[in-house]
Amino acid sequence: MAQEIQKLIEQQKVIAICRKVYGAELSAFVSAIERGGIQLVEVTFDQQDPHCVQKTSEALQMLNETFSGRAFGAGTVLTRDQVKAAYDAGAKYIISPNTDIEIIRYTKDLGMVSIPGAMTPSEIITAHHAGADFVKLFPCGSLGAAYIKEVMAPINHIKMMAVGGINMENLAAFMSLGFTGVGIGSSLCNRKLLSENRFNQIEENARRIREILSNN
Repeated sequence: MAQEIQKLIEQQKVIAICRKVYGAELSAFVSAIERGGIQLVEVTFDQQDPHCVQKTSEALQMLNETFSGRAFGAGTVLTRDQVKAAYDAGAKYIISPNTDIEIIRYTKDLGMVSIPGAMTPSEIITAHHAGADFVKLFPCGSLGAAYIKEVMAPINHIKMMAVGGINMENLAAFMSLGFTGVGIGSSLCNRKLLSENRFNQIEENARRIREILSNN
């Protein structure tokens, strides 16, 4: 199963990042981006919320029941308890903002795809050696193209995803640097569009992102 999810991520090239979106609003969002051609969704743990484990677990369970056969994952995963809660809720991949060897190994032990975050060459290689399937270079938007090129050049055998500040305007440029894929947050899961129920625009944004990726 993990190999199938890895291949799906490589084929899709994009994971939509959903923060603080739950219930019917989350379901409507996923329906909209799916119509636009994006299938992969990360539901994050809001670490400031004492009820984040319950909320994220319920969101993942709802998505798996509503969208049968799709692959959903959990993001901002910082603890073993959160890994296990996501696994129990049907998550297929675990995404973190940091490199934590224990989290990576536990994720793999449970048969899920591991996508830890890293910023430096040491962190990237540490994550890779610990068993990460992809390494999330974060925060890409702040690091800049020059830094990314220099970091990726000697370790281009590691599959990396660009996350942090990725949008429709810079997506093609980031993909040209050699990333396997990207994680996109507010450019897709836009709070203003959600509050105004502008799901047709969200669908169109997903379609535009899909078109950009198909050309890169």
